[in-house]
Amino acid sequence: MRLRGSLVGAVLLLLVLVAGGRALWLWLDRPIERVSIRGELNHVTADYLRRQLAPLVDDRTWLSISLPELRRQAREIGWLAEVRVSREWPYGLAFELGEQQPVARWNDDLLLNPQGEPFDPEPVVAAADLPDLAGPSGSSAEVLAYHERLEGRFAELGLSISQLRLEARGAWRLQLDDSIWVMLGRNDRDARLGRLAAAWRRQLGSAMSHIRYIDLRYPNGVAVAWHGETDSDQATLSSREEE
Repeated sequence: MRLRGSLVGAVLLLLVLVAGGRALWLWLDRPIERVSIRGELNHVTADYLRRQLAPLVDDRTWLSISLPELRRQAREIGWLAEVRVSREWPYGLAFELGEQQPVARWNDDLLLNPQGEPFDPEPVVAAADLPDLAGPSGSSAEVLAYHERLEGRFAELGLSISQLRLEARGAWRLQLDDSIWVMLGRNDRDARLGRLAAAWRRQLGSAMSHIRYIDLRYPNGVAVAWHGETDSDQATLSSREEE
């Protein structure tokens, strides 16, 4: 009888603990009352981010909400690169946010971060001095990496790359100092750029303001089209090869 009484007592104690835990959960699991936003913001405002986050937490409760899922959803907001979220007593959530750092424009409508990942710039007007890059879907990291390589190469000539394009067939073209287009093509790009650097130091640099575009798709030379001339009048050092 004493053993039976002990078992009954243990069961009753367990039921009390379970009921108490359930009551405590229900008492704590109340609607979220406040959202705190932390982090250094240079492009978007805390008010904008609070409006974007509001639909993710509306009608949600403090304990029931899944923080990993909330983080994943918040990460889809265009200007957010890093998101950490935690609960704060009483009934609050704290978001530690890291902003995207735009380094280039992409296909006219998007921006690229340093990893070459596209993101939507809305509602921010991006800086006007960002380089303008373009290419097929999925090529953004490749184009950004090549732009960084070319920037160092042309900096030695006192030039900057304002646009870089990768065509669907794999050919490259770029614009120097918002003025001169350079047709680089697909093949032997390093050798072609070497010929351009030599020609630039020897003659083309001093005539930069008169150049319309430069075609490097030649086996042993370059072709230069001048302002005021038609394509048939361009100075050609060799017959052009395929891309």
